[in-house]
Amino acid sequence: MSLWSLHQVASQVGGAIHGEGALVPTSLSMDTRTLQPGACFVALRAERDGHDFAAQAVAKGAVALLVDHPLDLPCAQLVVPDTLAALQAWGRTRLSAVRPALVLGVTGSVGKTGTKEMLAEATGAWRTLGNRNNTLGIPEALATLPEGLSGAVLEMGMSTPGEIRRLTEIAPLDAGLITLVGTSHIENFAEGQQGIASAKGELVAGLRKGGTWAHLAADPWCQWIAQQPWARHAKPLPVGDGEPWGWEDYTSLGAVGGAFVLRTPRGKVSLRIQLPGEHQTRNAALAAALALHLGFDPGRVAAGLAAVVPEPGRGRLHPLAGGGCLLDETYNASMDSILACSRALLQLPGGESVAVLGSMRELGPEAPRIHRETGAALKALGLSRLWAYGDHAADYAEGFGLRSLAFPDFDSLRDAAAGLSAIPPGARILVKGSRYWRAERAVAWLLGARS
Repeated sequence: MSLWSLHQVASQVGGAIHGEGALVPTSLSMDTRTLQPGACFVALRAERDGHDFAAQAVAKGAVALLVDHPLDLPCAQLVVPDTLAALQAWGRTRLSAVRPALVLGVTGSVGKTGTKEMLAEATGAWRTLGNRNNTLGIPEALATLPEGLSGAVLEMGMSTPGEIRRLTEIAPLDAGLITLVGTSHIENFAEGQQGIASAKGELVAGLRKGGTWAHLAADPWCQWIAQQPWARHAKPLPVGDGEPWGWEDYTSLGAVGGAFVLRTPRGKVSLRIQLPGEHQTRNAALAAALALHLGFDPGRVAAGLAAVVPEPGRGRLHPLAGGGCLLDETYNASMDSILACSRALLQLPGGESVAVLGSMRELGPEAPRIHRETGAALKALGLSRLWAYGDHAADYAEGFGLRSLAFPDFDSLRDAAAGLSAIPPGARILVKGSRYWRAERAVAWLLGARS
């Protein structure tokens, strides 16, 4: 079975075809900025109406449109009552038609993408690319899922209750893992961290009967999930101290990653990863434990983990001219991830350890306190200095105390005499922040200034 033509899609999701129904899109896209020639453009009605961009999509090479009314454009169109519902049905039915032997899910407040990559490499599975982890991105990716796959690993994100439940309806899971239940998006949960745990636990609720899910043994909220009536059909696989599965003998290899030993019920396995920081070791241990539990060969698992390299914004390390290094963790930020990345920074060679942090988001009324506590925790870890910017920069700085600076926005951070240019030569620099604050601009500036 090859990829579906519009005729085949229509038979699965309904709708009327206008134009050439034999056309076979090679991908789906909801964004004209990243659309590739040969794609089907999906016109969603959201903050902006995707139908307004359909002509631009055709000009960029779209061969088909998924729309809720016919458009006067020279392009084949599948017209449906609801483009979001049709998109999700397309992804769900395609997965059902070509379903691999194993479909695995990864969620958690931090570390989802890196762990997804490690689990996919450890098992030789197809995986969702980039951050296609929500109720739009996953069906978009599944709609052109290749046939003949042995496995698929899906990253499942959420910002509100019910999102992961919907994802497991689109893509029912055989097994999965939860990296950590933290505080990301806590402003959207009236029950606080328990609400986040319930939402992450939707992955467990969506497992087939007897399916296994791996988690950190020390995570109290994962322990809570395992005790819930809706999780009893699945088998938890706790990984950590006091459990048959765990990791030990971690050795930091500095800029080239780390090495550790995975403890299993059948003996020990030596593993190495190229991702710096002990938090990456925890994620690697989860991925390796689940893969080995599912029956994959230890040599295959070890080689897969060793092959994963950091992506931009997710742990990529840059050496700096004149000494020191920059740890690019700019994709997003939470208190848990900031502290984990700071510990990784401290294990790297170089001079002073400093952080450049954009503010965090979606923390609700607890935001000032969480930023202050994050600043204080950074000082307690041993970071030398802090440059903070954004709406809670002053809270970061108040928690950190002496040798911290607060700026209202990136322009101020960049242009002030005490801003980015004042970071000492040879420093080890962590750059991180919420997506809203686009901390990658700080990375670009620092790399340009110190190349």
